[in-house]
Amino acid sequence: MSKIAATFSALKAHNKTALVTFITAGDPGKESTVPLMHALVAGGADIIELGVPFSDPMAEGPVIQRACERALANGVGIRDVFGYVAEFRKTNQTTPVVLMGYANPIERIGPQAFIEQSVAVGADGAIVVDYPPEECEEFAAAMRAAELDLIFLLAPTSTEERISQVAKVGGGFSYYVSLKGVTGAGNIDVVDVAQRLTAIRKHVKLPVGVGFGIRDGATARAVAEVADAVVIGSRIIQEIESAGKDGAVAAVQAFTTSIRTALDA
Repeated sequence: MSKIAATFSALKAHNKTALVTFITAGDPGKESTVPLMHALVAGGADIIELGVPFSDPMAEGPVIQRACERALANGVGIRDVFGYVAEFRKTNQTTPVVLMGYANPIERIGPQAFIEQSVAVGADGAIVVDYPPEECEEFAAAMRAAELDLIFLLAPTSTEERISQVAKVGGGFSYYVSLKGVTGAGNIDVVDVAQRLTAIRKHVKLPVGVGFGIRDGATARAVAEVADAVVIGSRIIQEIESAGKDGAVAAVQAFTTSIRTALDA
């Protein structure tokens, strides 16, 4: 059982919803990433998505785009991201870490090198936004062989064929994008989400997390009624932006705690 699967299993046994949190590696500073990862865990995050900075993050709204720009300006690339995971693992061997990003950095170092480095540093999986599930069965199989989970996005516009393909090749959990658009762009319709998850679960037996549009405890709690995981990214990046380098760790931990408290209420 993968670390991600084990996390969902343990949470289900306690009737709890997973809290999946996202930050961009290298934002707001190179030295900020590992303390922020620990702050997320201290606040109650169950899984960390660690964003690999990329120049053209097409699924992201302006908040995460700015985070990528700051990280790239700090000189942070995929090899630095591996280093952050290795450093995090020195004191936390249990919280799953998922590397989230785009195909270009992976293709540049080579998919097999990406897998080997992920295993070496203790990462647990990846979300590659622009790897279509129909075109990366070989990569998905190589990830599975290395006991890594390849997680795919599903959207309101996903066809039944796409959902079936994600069920075939995906691992860890499936990530349902609740909005038509980029992350951080609007408000979530929980009734519509519930209907879509029912359709998705006809094919997908993995846990389903919901993200894009969750900005506060009340919305997180509402989504938790229908989803296996609540995914928050842009709102956390906004906390980092507002607090600045010196206050980012405390702000992120406080915000994450507020969401965890709402989920467990």
